[in-house]
Amino acid sequence: MTSTDTQRLRALDLLKARGMLRLKEFVAEGIGPETLARLVREEAVVRPARGLYQLPDTQVEAAHALAEAAVLVPKGVICLISALQYHELTLQMPSAVWMAIDRAAWRPKIDYPPIRFVRFTGSALTEGVERHSIENIDVPITDPARTIVDCFRYRTKVGLDVAMEGLREGLRRHRCNPDQLWRYARKARVWSTMRPYVEAMVSDGA
Repeated sequence: MTSTDTQRLRALDLLKARGMLRLKEFVAEGIGPETLARLVREEAVVRPARGLYQLPDTQVEAAHALAEAAVLVPKGVICLISALQYHELTLQMPSAVWMAIDRAAWRPKIDYPPIRFVRFTGSALTEGVERHSIENIDVPITDPARTIVDCFRYRTKVGLDVAMEGLREGLRRHRCNPDQLWRYARKARVWSTMRPYVEAMVSDGA
């Protein structure tokens, strides 16, 4: 078996095991760009975005774009409307993936999937962040309570109606409780804004 054949089989095995990989991850495994280019020409591998590769028969989940974004921006965190949708707390279908990156981080230039970036600082990138496996990709997503608070914090970007929908569904589905909301909202300095809505929905049984 030639070196090219070995690289080809190794590339396919990696994609079967891990779902999606970036070019630099293949290179780290000793698989050259020319091998990947040949696999794409043969349609054994597809390239959904620049520098990103997957198998053509990969079963696409509803959260597929979140997995793609996580691979392309490994230090980013899925947040706001995208996190609400993942947790099934909104009927909104965002036209782009909402992703938080560090305030000082370089803003990646990505053609696909479309990504809307917001800037978080320090512990805001780690606190209340869960890890979910989507198509074998480890995807960081803010938890329900943190997501709802963030939507109130960024209500001028996502809309107060979206934040209220997330709050209502989060309480109704028992995906969060007032104590969790208070804890995150106090740190984000939006409890004074959220409190009337939380109290009204709790008294109404959400």
